[in-house]
Amino acid sequence: MARSDFLHTLHSRGFIHQITDETGLDTLCDDGMVTGYIGFDLTASSLHVGHLVQIMMLHWLQQTGGRPIALMGGGTSKIGDPSGRDTTRQLMTAETIAANKESIFRVFNRFMDFSGNAIAADNAEWLDGLEYVPFLRDVGRHFSVNRMLSMDSVRLRLDREQPLTFLEFNYMVLQAYDFVELNRRYGCVLQMGGSDQWGNIVSGIDLGRRIVGADLYGVTAPLITKSDGTKMGKTAGGAVWLNADMLSPYDYWQFWRNTGDADVERFLKLFTTLPLGEIARLAALQGSEINDAKKTLANEATAMVHGREAAEAAAETAATTFEAGGIAEGLPTIDVPRAELAEGVGVLAAFVRAGLAGSNSEARRAIQGGGARVNDDKLTDDKRVLGEADVAGGVIKLSLGRKKHALLRPV
Repeated sequence: MARSDFLHTLHSRGFIHQITDETGLDTLCDDGMVTGYIGFDLTASSLHVGHLVQIMMLHWLQQTGGRPIALMGGGTSKIGDPSGRDTTRQLMTAETIAANKESIFRVFNRFMDFSGNAIAADNAEWLDGLEYVPFLRDVGRHFSVNRMLSMDSVRLRLDREQPLTFLEFNYMVLQAYDFVELNRRYGCVLQMGGSDQWGNIVSGIDLGRRIVGADLYGVTAPLITKSDGTKMGKTAGGAVWLNADMLSPYDYWQFWRNTGDADVERFLKLFTTLPLGEIARLAALQGSEINDAKKTLANEATAMVHGREAAEAAAETAATTFEAGGIAEGLPTIDVPRAELAEGVGVLAAFVRAGLAGSNSEARRAIQGGGARVNDDKLTDDKRVLGEADVAGGVIKLSLGRKKHALLRPV
């Protein structure tokens, strides 16, 4: 059993998949402050729910006395991590990477205290200035091409006869070098990440031993799937983004509220900071009372990303919409020009525009299946045209199923 608060917390909450040297890391954590990092490539303007496990690991590192480093991949994003991908990522401009970095960082401020000992770093600080031939001589010589070809990120691409560029092939070398550089600059001895990063983490540990003689450690978290086996963090509408400008706090709250019964306890441990005793109490609820546990999960998970006020507003919107049967102001709202509405908006296009359906065909199937409503009235005609006569209380309420709602607002 782990002695250190950090590893005990990670074990008890289900964060650990693999550890390179658990006894050594546990002793180090128990003896004093450990500095650890996780890298995040800047391939989008927001992280998504799939990144939350790693972010929470950094959170718990700081809460248990360690020093977390959130490493922004300003350098490696110019290449793109090939792990888990069949195709080469589209290269991004420096301006796009910088904008993504600024947008993404807002989320980290809610999980770590950068006014305390948390560190925000960017690997562009050291990667952009590397000289090619000296880097090959000093770092590249420690990498065996034979071993690099056996890495999952490379082997799977080659097995599927998909192209792997020389640029991508270098990604694992640069990520390994990040660990060495962070050790030099901050005394960092721990790298964490998802299970798909195991090979890259081990490469960094080996490089650190060879170049600076450091004892480094690695921890990976399991791939989080739902009880039905599907990947957690994806919905029919796409990724569950963490930034409010890409997914509203209400929709984020609803994502967690729709958690399956079998996943509630596990998600409460991973994605909230509630005490384990309280989580056990909530997990023991039976029948319809399990909905109270789901609401708590939604409230706490949303509060961590968007703040307590936004979480409470989302919960109130849901209560108004579902329990009172009303139209809540917090529902996702799409502005429609009055002139356009006067001419008529096809109901299929309206559902797609509101984000309730991914295509006209999907909207049509929902209508034919009896799952679509306009202003809470069941919709039966997929050729119906919405107009000014459908405006009630200043909006037109569209609903798909019991839990997906949006408002069209004439402007």
